[in-house]
Amino acid sequence: MDRILIVEDDKTIAMGIEYSLRQEGFAARICHSAAGAREAFRQEAFRLIILDVSLPDGDGFELCKEFRKQGDTPVIFLTACDEEVNVVMGLDMGADDYITKPFRVRELISRIKSVLRRYNVQADPKSEISLGGLRISPAEAKVYKYDKPVALTTLEYKLLLTLAGSAGQVLTRNQILAGIWDVAGDFVNDNTLTVYIKRLREKIEDDPASPEIIKTVRGLGYKVGD
Repeated sequence: MDRILIVEDDKTIAMGIEYSLRQEGFAARICHSAAGAREAFRQEAFRLIILDVSLPDGDGFELCKEFRKQGDTPVIFLTACDEEVNVVMGLDMGADDYITKPFRVRELISRIKSVLRRYNVQADPKSEISLGGLRISPAEAKVYKYDKPVALTTLEYKLLLTLAGSAGQVLTRNQILAGIWDVAGDFVNDNTLTVYIKRLREKIEDDPASPEIIKTVRGLGYKVGD
């Protein structure tokens, strides 16, 4: 049975989520503080974490960073703030999804199942993708440059995988946005995509100013590989 950690200081919301998760066959543990969440994370293994951004003794963004340093447990943020800058910040810190309050519990359950499906896919270990000195390992969900690991956010990794999965083809910006939609929803638009392409190039290109991996095809989109 998949066990989920709920970190939410509003007891009514937390109990509602817990009840719905149990109805769906999940096990759940509730923590109302950052300190409690850290202790729970040390004691047990969880398949997914539902994390409120605003906690009485800490910041959900910082807590997410701590969890990410210790493993790749999926994280879904809960927050009352839907400003794009906060959403992008959460995704940059490794969150897998982001849902704003008030929300429908059925929507949250759907998001949880979607994230778990992505993590449950067993990639063929032979399906590594090589692009020059770059190596993408879907089985590990990791990227290596000259055999050294490259630290990518969830969204950056999904973006690279979307481009690399169509190596040799030109992808329009709309096609790329569709490929990362399940990670970022409405929060990555045409403008922010440009920012993420730039960030990704800075991490994987030898010379980001003259990219050799992610090439711009003027007037059409982007292309990876020949």
